[in-house]
Amino acid sequence: MVIESIDLKNFRNYGDLHIDFDRDVNILYGDNGQGKTNVLEALYLCSTGKSHRGAKDFEMIRFAHDESHIKLTIRKNGLPLRLDVHIKRSKPKGVAVNGVPIRKISELFGMLHVVFFSPEDLSLVKNGPGERRRFMDMELCQMDKLYLHYLIRYNRIVFQRNKLLKEIERRPDDKMLLDVWDEELVNTGKEIIAQRAIFLKELGELAAPIHEGISGGKEKLSIVYEPSATPDSFAGDLARGRKSDIRQGMTMTGPHRDDICFLLDGKDARRYASQGQQRSVALSLKLSEIELVKKTIKDFPVLLLDDVFSELDAHRQNDIFGVLGQLQTIITCTGMEDMLRERTGAKTVFKVAGGDVRWESKPA
Repeated sequence: MVIESIDLKNFRNYGDLHIDFDRDVNILYGDNGQGKTNVLEALYLCSTGKSHRGAKDFEMIRFAHDESHIKLTIRKNGLPLRLDVHIKRSKPKGVAVNGVPIRKISELFGMLHVVFFSPEDLSLVKNGPGERRRFMDMELCQMDKLYLHYLIRYNRIVFQRNKLLKEIERRPDDKMLLDVWDEELVNTGKEIIAQRAIFLKELGELAAPIHEGISGGKEKLSIVYEPSATPDSFAGDLARGRKSDIRQGMTMTGPHRDDICFLLDGKDARRYASQGQQRSVALSLKLSEIELVKKTIKDFPVLLLDDVFSELDAHRQNDIFGVLGQLQTIITCTGMEDMLRERTGAKTVFKVAGGDVRWESKPA
């Protein structure tokens, strides 16, 4: 899988931009605030339908304009594929694949597989459980459309159940409806729990040897799934917590309350690991994520690295350099372009300044 080119029209700080990418390593460098990350955001949006920053659609439209357009050409399994994303201030965004509109944004998942790595990901271990759930969901949704279906359905059920919980105090007769929503919640939630368990088991098997190499054989990494409820206990846990849910007006049991625990030599890395050790765990996760995507889709994902080298020491940088050359990589950086150009052998380098992208070199 390779991204061949991208065109941006009124996206973020770009008025009109075209970039042709090399099949190997591409570097975009420049000062902060010039638009480097905006290019990666557009690529991620074409893969998942969402901004990696959590931005709303209208926030990605260039100031003083009403809409923006992203055109992406990729080559997948040897065949050309074009993705078009239209973002409008007053309407939902529209997406077309090879010129044919798709009904749901979620249908983008699986068209383009990317692994995105930013400085924020280095805090995955110590951040809140929501970040770790998002990590699971975004990768599973790219690899398994059935999981995406269950996740969308589950989130809708939670929303409706929470709405009902808030209304029960003034409409007690609505309690009977909870039985209907609870059955739906359990049936759908069980599927999510099962898929997350498989995903984390496979990820852990890949991450363990990778982390052993990163730590020089000094640490053993284990990934432990911490579900809010198991498939067998979910219905009972939900029933026992019903009074509390009504009192609080929200559903307190289910996959939306799951977490992941990372153990280093059996100790919880959230509590006992140093910042350097936590960063090594995050790096191991990203590298194992690449391997898991390769194993699942029988193809290489595209690696997007957003200024992570400046946050890593030389040893951890080397671990990333070890995977470059195996897959297409697009790197943004500030002031490290010479080192990266030398270490990666990049033939395509772009200078980014004030929404202008200048080709410094192109592939032969």
